[in-house]
Amino acid sequence: MASPRGAATDPRVLTGANVVLPTGTVKNGTVAIDGTRITGAPPADAAVLDVSGHWLVPGFVDLHNHGGGGASFSGTAEQILTAIRTHRAHGTTTLVASTVTDEMDLLVRQAGLLSELAEQGDIAGIHFEGPFISPCRKGAHSEALLRHPEPAEVRKLIDAARGQARMLTLAAELPGGIDSVRLLAEHGVIAAIGHTDATYEQTVDAIEAGATVATHLFNAMPALGHRTPGPVAALLEDERVTVELINDGTHLHPAALELAFHHAGADRVAFITDAMDAAGIGDGRYMLGPLEVEVSEGVARLVEGGSIAGSTLTLDRAFKRAVTVDRLPVEAAVQALSANPARLLGLSDRVGSLEPGKDADLVLLDADFDVRGVMRHGEWVVAPQLG
Repeated sequence: MASPRGAATDPRVLTGANVVLPTGTVKNGTVAIDGTRITGAPPADAAVLDVSGHWLVPGFVDLHNHGGGGASFSGTAEQILTAIRTHRAHGTTTLVASTVTDEMDLLVRQAGLLSELAEQGDIAGIHFEGPFISPCRKGAHSEALLRHPEPAEVRKLIDAARGQARMLTLAAELPGGIDSVRLLAEHGVIAAIGHTDATYEQTVDAIEAGATVATHLFNAMPALGHRTPGPVAALLEDERVTVELINDGTHLHPAALELAFHHAGADRVAFITDAMDAAGIGDGRYMLGPLEVEVSEGVARLVEGGSIAGSTLTLDRAFKRAVTVDRLPVEAAVQALSANPARLLGLSDRVGSLEPGKDADLVLLDADFDVRGVMRHGEWVVAPQLG
């Protein structure tokens, strides 16, 4: 048998696993790889790797991620690559890099750097979280640097990203918000509602204008009320909206996650990390943009004020929690971590499911749903550990 670290051009067949496909799970299934793609008919002399007793799922797709491995997507190219490698080792084979509120000239400059990495295929694009958010719901963003989402300001970031802007989070109730939602929709950029103090009616208006994502639903927005349902109700009820959830056990009570799945349905949920530098590293002091963060027992909070400051989550942990704690079907977890975000990004022809013709991006999990191998574009990022 060829080495698991063989060249990406070597045809390989993985056999014996529970293979999660769009149509359901196939026991004792087979996935064949030829070069960088999944194929339906590998050559007869393809190397065979028996992965019986394991699960094969599509590579994870993270829509919302600020960093990891001690590095940030607001940093240098070397730091950005460190963060990318950290999350790939945990199964995230497709990642959108998220910025955090800062001075506009710094965001414009960072957008230029991130766009280069997107053009090289290291990331799947850029998500701008801030500065166009509500000071009432700022979370771990510097209030002094917030501004209204005037279309001309939003356009600066779109232009700086050189076609690599994938999503922008804004509080649509602020001056210019609805016009900016329309601008984003016109330019093919996802308008995401988040860090918002909007009413139910204002959120409905934003959705009608073209908003299609709820940035980390429930977090950094008014709570669901029986007389003032706020943005949560509007975002959950509209079939055009995909809702992000941070499934780390800190950001959401299990009942809130269950409510979201019940009302939105499995095809409208996307698990995200909202990870900051500490993901994959551990406790300590870190920076999130211009703000200092203390991570203790895996929970990140601002040193000043104590607000939750992103997460230390990786998507493999989100997956394991989904199926072992939240008791979601494995197929629903795969939708939330792979298929749904891939579709939202317009990448479902390449990633998000294990089908012939798509990129050979996959995660090998053991019976306890721990990562035992990660493949991206036909190469093992994490070599199979089958002992």
